[in-house]
Amino acid sequence: MSRGGGIRSGLLGRLGAPARSVWAKHDRDGGGWLPLWRHMEDSAAVAGLLWDEWLPAGLRRTVAEVLPWGESDARPLVIWLAGVHDIGKATPAFACQVDQLADVMRAQGLEMRSSRAMGAERRIAPHGLAGQVLLGEWLEERHGWTPARTGQFTVAVGGHHGVPPEHGQIKAVYEHDELLRTPGPSSRVWRQVQGELLDACAARFGVGERLAAWRTVRLPQPVQVLLTALVIVSDWIASSPDLFPYFPDGASRSGEERLAAAWRALELPGPWQAEEPPGSAQEVFVSRFRLPGGAEVRPVQEHAVRLAREMEAPGLMIIEAPMGEGKTEAALAVAEIFAARSGAGGVFFALPTMATGNAMFPRLLDWLGRLPGVAGVRRSVHLAHSKAALNEDFAGLMARGGRVAAVDVDAPVDPSRSPRDERRRAGGELVAHAWLRGRKKAMLASFVAGTIDQLLFMGLKSRHLALRHLALAGKVVVIDEAHAYDTYMSVYLDRVLSWLGAYRVPVVVLSATLPAARRQELLRAYAEGGGDGDGAVAPVADHVRVRNDARPSAYPLISTVVPGGAAREYTPQASGRTTDIVVERLDDDPAVLGDRLESELAGGGCVLVVRNTVGRVLETARALRDRFGDEDVTVAHSCFVDIDRAAKDSDLLERFGPPEKATRRPRGRHVVVASQVAEQSLDVDFDLLVSDLCPVDLLLQRMGRLHRHQRGAAGRSERPARLRTARCLLTGADWAGRASDDVPEPVRGSVAVYGKYLLLRSAAVLLPHLEGGAERPVRLPSDIGGLVQGAYGAGPAGPASWAGALRDARVRFEKHGADQAERAAVFRLGDVGRPGRPLFGWVAAGVGDADDSRTGRAQVRDGRESLEVVVVQRRDDGSLVTLPWLPPDRKGRRRAGLDLPRDQTPTPFAARTAASCGLRLPLQFSYPETMDRAIEELERTYLPAWQGKDSPWLSDQLILTLDEDCRTRLAGFLLRYSPLDGLEVTRDRD
Repeated sequence: MSRGGGIRSGLLGRLGAPARSVWAKHDRDGGGWLPLWRHMEDSAAVAGLLWDEWLPAGLRRTVAEVLPWGESDARPLVIWLAGVHDIGKATPAFACQVDQLADVMRAQGLEMRSSRAMGAERRIAPHGLAGQVLLGEWLEERHGWTPARTGQFTVAVGGHHGVPPEHGQIKAVYEHDELLRTPGPSSRVWRQVQGELLDACAARFGVGERLAAWRTVRLPQPVQVLLTALVIVSDWIASSPDLFPYFPDGASRSGEERLAAAWRALELPGPWQAEEPPGSAQEVFVSRFRLPGGAEVRPVQEHAVRLAREMEAPGLMIIEAPMGEGKTEAALAVAEIFAARSGAGGVFFALPTMATGNAMFPRLLDWLGRLPGVAGVRRSVHLAHSKAALNEDFAGLMARGGRVAAVDVDAPVDPSRSPRDERRRAGGELVAHAWLRGRKKAMLASFVAGTIDQLLFMGLKSRHLALRHLALAGKVVVIDEAHAYDTYMSVYLDRVLSWLGAYRVPVVVLSATLPAARRQELLRAYAEGGGDGDGAVAPVADHVRVRNDARPSAYPLISTVVPGGAAREYTPQASGRTTDIVVERLDDDPAVLGDRLESELAGGGCVLVVRNTVGRVLETARALRDRFGDEDVTVAHSCFVDIDRAAKDSDLLERFGPPEKATRRPRGRHVVVASQVAEQSLDVDFDLLVSDLCPVDLLLQRMGRLHRHQRGAAGRSERPARLRTARCLLTGADWAGRASDDVPEPVRGSVAVYGKYLLLRSAAVLLPHLEGGAERPVRLPSDIGGLVQGAYGAGPAGPASWAGALRDARVRFEKHGADQAERAAVFRLGDVGRPGRPLFGWVAAGVGDADDSRTGRAQVRDGRESLEVVVVQRRDDGSLVTLPWLPPDRKGRRRAGLDLPRDQTPTPFAARTAASCGLRLPLQFSYPETMDRAIEELERTYLPAWQGKDSPWLSDQLILTLDEDCRTRLAGFLLRYSPLDGLEVTRDRD
């Protein structure tokens, strides 16, 4: 018996000469080839090792529990499907493609027309689809299966190239039998060979005696997806000529020798095998996180850990708690418990943006370094977004993760290095494994931090979707900042949760707070996806009802549900700290703002001004610099090149972060003018907040940056005397006469971003606090629940005189939401089908390939497609260089002003430095006519020497060149860039 798992004596001895002559692989350059029987054995052997050493225990259980004899059935099933996946290559439609190999088969009686004679007709029967049909025929004719039962198994063969066949495609193959077997005397030989290969596989892989029992099985669709994905992974690995050499060079090795050498070279890290941590929540947090001396676990954290242990099974947990309560640490602690209880083999942490993903990645690595079963053991880690390779933490993992030459079918690699001789091995450590870096395979790593897009792609009909399902089905999924996702994204998120529930994937959702209706939608989606799977979903009232019923505005709040179960809600205590925030109106006038801040900052202090658009950020910053000078005003927004954006975040943390980390907090006065980048994930602390009117849940996020940390006695003695009371000045609207009956008019930019309805509802629920002043502050956290539920609920809000304006705004809001939902549904994956229903047409009418590119993200996020450019500088002599102000890298290497020769490939370091100056152009360039014009102008800087595999950092990038004054013109706009203010765009009047 081979290490490939239950594989008996070889295929070769069971086959006659005609079957042995069938080919599967051919190298047109080198002339090497691989017989089908050899690839069948290689693929099956790989599948056995994937099952034994790579697949998480929870997924093995998911497959096993639906089969008559459990895992003793499941393992042979996976091996067998991987072994027979290319049976469709034993057809004329495939075999005719290489004349010399086809001639060998013809000599054995397998007649076929030439590829040219067959023409386009042969595309009706691609080998995956042909294999599905042949396997189905064999099950029906040799083993008495009914046609209604075969498809659920054979779809793993038909879909092994990423797209399960559609019914019309299957019908077309049946109508063209000549593509499966050449008519005439040769037809009998073809049929004999096909049956002989399938008979041999059934015996060789140990399923012959099991097929009778499998006739009555109804495979759930999630299991069909997992089987398909395992076949794909097995095929990809077994198809690498570096791992499994072609004949004639590879003919001298036995199957066992081929497998051992390939597996040793591949060296895939195994899954995490979590064990439930013993001890109290306090002991767990002390051992897993760097708690400050004397710190105690927060009530929300303690409650979450207890519930994770007490739930009848791991399921969905939604944690709503104030900013700064340690929700991230709570999620990781729950993830460890859920993983131990469910058999999950890793964690995926989903965040709203690349910036928040980058910020989370080192925290994830820090946690992993303390995690039993991970620390000191080789595990795979990945940062999943389109610019991950530019992250220095991740780049360090890649450097010690080794290379596997020519294995990655998704991206070019250097074939010159031997996987055995030159691959750098990493011992007991976290690595970004080379084979797991392809855009379709990266999510298969055990531990991944990435953008929410990576999760939403699970609900997008796209090629190789089964791989993404395999990747996520084996993990605990954590979704951060759940309040940040709009209707369009929520359509995908709800469908994803439904499938995660069907896989019984544990999920932790984090939010400062959620509207009650949205919370119930999340619970319902997960619970119904994990129902009994008979195709009929019980009424919502029966399926998702709330027990331990909390007050509608209860806060903090933890909600739980298990697949197919009833939801429960719990109200842990908040931590003892309460912050009262006085809310005041402020006229939307730069002069008024300047006068007020001059008064407030007379004794010093740090102010955060949050604007809803980049244009308002820059306009405000100019006005305030006229008052306070350049040194006392900092700008932060999304229109900075990547390096500058990261430097901005680091600078903000060093100056305004927690007392133990902020080493350069200004002693005098300072104003930070920021866009929404200040809302999420930055642990910064200010003495005074000025904010544009925005949806109340986002305003509460902004308020979380106000008096966030204790400073001195009573938590505030080190703050300037005038600013020891937390205050938020609310602007960005025309407050009319300031009488409560007057309907405020939000500024146009804010309406464009959020819509008028949510702005007015937020103003309405804040009205008592605006009117009450110091006598009626917003009290955090106790007021959070009431404010959010009031703003997002269906009940009346605001004075009666607001009713007309609110009604009109609501009509537009609901129309926009319905439009978002309708557009999102076009490419959204269908519901989980009933058990036994094949995955035929599963991704029909999909988007093709989907990844974290500009085009891919546009499918799961609502908004105009944006342009991304790489920014470099053009000197007066015409030469190109990297931007002149860039700081050295972590190794002290100069990055500023590096030469980027036009006529040759830049050095890897210079190219990587240039690529790290990526910039997403603002909304002005998202309109079709402007975008087309911009692309046309940018493509004038097309440099052939920067293209292709020799220049992976810059190939296919759009290059934006700035002159020595850091200006340029593009598509009718004047662009100016500075490291202080980022990109400023104005109409070009020339």
